[in-house]
Amino acid sequence: MKKVNIGGQAVLEGVMLRGKTRWVVAVRKNDQQIVVRERTIKPLSDKFPFLNFFVLRGIVALFESLSLGIKAIMLSAEESVEDEDITISSTEMTISIVVAVILGVGLFVVLPAYAVKFFDKQVSTIGVSIIEGLVRIFLFIGYLVAISRMKDIRRFFEYHGAEHKTIHAFEEGADLTPGSVAKFSPLHVRCGTAFLILVFIILVFAFALIGKPPLFERILWRILLIPIIAGVSYEIIKIAGNHQDNLLIKIIMKPGLWLQRLTTKEPSEDEIEVAIAALQKLLSLEGVEKREEVETAMP
Repeated sequence: MKKVNIGGQAVLEGVMLRGKTRWVVAVRKNDQQIVVRERTIKPLSDKFPFLNFFVLRGIVALFESLSLGIKAIMLSAEESVEDEDITISSTEMTISIVVAVILGVGLFVVLPAYAVKFFDKQVSTIGVSIIEGLVRIFLFIGYLVAISRMKDIRRFFEYHGAEHKTIHAFEEGADLTPGSVAKFSPLHVRCGTAFLILVFIILVFAFALIGKPPLFERILWRILLIPIIAGVSYEIIKIAGNHQDNLLIKIIMKPGLWLQRLTTKEPSEDEIEVAIAALQKLLSLEGVEKREEVETAMP
């Protein structure tokens, strides 16, 4: 029996869930109605089978997830914003994403690399790499703490928790009702937050192998290595999802679960209801009748 992968993310006033052939966005509108929209997925690996190779598939999955996530947020914005005079064009979204990527690279790649360059003569290569990794993680945590204080972002994190709880409930075969789903944890081992912290940890060892080249070369190597490290992290997350009871896996994934306490918040039953609507629609579109037919991806 071929299994269907299910993953997803929070969006504006709702949840996006994706399967093998479809993805859906469920949004709570101002009139309290839940609107569910569906779209088709066309994976690059269907056209180019070699992209399914180990590690490479993780790199492809990362870029496909980013692309799908952007589309989902745009779709949720269209549904959640009632004012016809307020629209988000594809050009505006593209500019926002480019600016966000530049700022992200500057904050989490360039700044840590520049900050630790002053330790080159006093500390060993692995020591410099560890310090850089700690600087990167602390910057990331500080960023999450800062944005989590914003009302709209907190609501976004509540939908993130609703998405996780719903997937947990489905995995355990529980009833898909708000009361039943609410009992489950908002933390999930395959979360994108866990993926990011795993990338940061692996980067420490990868960067140590590069040594201490000049600053420009050092930054360039870090940017080039990120997709490869992302691919390796994807494989680890995939293994972790299938061996959650393994002690070593629990230890490896623990930092990611700790960090999720910042990126997920306890959702209301209304928010859980939206996540359930998304999951039920997706299962219907994918023709899934049994939980055994589903293999969950990164929520």
